[in-house]
Amino acid sequence: MSPPLILVAETQQDLRHKVREFLEQSGFRALPAASSSDIFSAMDRMPVGAVVLDAGLRGPDGMDLCRDVRERSDVPIILVGADSSEVDRVVGLELGADDYMAKPYSTRELAARLRAVLRRGRSERALGLRRQTQARFDDWVVDFARREVTDPAGALVELTAAEFSLLAVLLDHAQAVIARARLMELAGVRDAPSSDRSVDVLISRLRRKLSHEGRPAAIVTVRGVGYMFSAVVDRR
Repeated sequence: MSPPLILVAETQQDLRHKVREFLEQSGFRALPAASSSDIFSAMDRMPVGAVVLDAGLRGPDGMDLCRDVRERSDVPIILVGADSSEVDRVVGLELGADDYMAKPYSTRELAARLRAVLRRGRSERALGLRRQTQARFDDWVVDFARREVTDPAGALVELTAAEFSLLAVLLDHAQAVIARARLMELAGVRDAPSSDRSVDVLISRLRRKLSHEGRPAAIVTVRGVGYMFSAVVDRR
């Protein structure tokens, strides 16, 4: 199997090529991209494993481009920005990114985070969980082999790798409260301080996608502790 292809969409040419060289030395294939047209052209021509996206990219800017890539594909996105504040991380996650890193960043850490987001999509065994091929709840169907979710009307619901991993953990612990830190650990969400809202934003995105015809998603907030999946889950 060929190593995953990483698109490195970075404004600074020197950094773009530095990251590409390091990723190739780390066992990835890497392709530099300097614009949105480069990204979409590559995605049209070949299977892309993940995108490293500079939030400062011009025409459109990286934040808008993050949303555009997410609307087009569930490919993992690591958004890179100049601001290390929680606000930028939250905005990036709300736009569909799977992770956020602030400049300057370590190329070694970037490679580690890429491996983490790729593991989410490649194998649920990376979560240390055991499950059957499918799970059903409230007329929803989750197919773990295909990593697909079907709503009660039979329509496919697109989830990012991070969203699917969170759902998988919640289903495995249905009707039990999971602490936020434990949820992040099991789902492979990067380590973060307790004040970081990353997992809350991902849960919010998941809730929106799992609501149907006015019926809210079965994800309950347990204030001060974490979250619980309240529906009864039928495994097959």
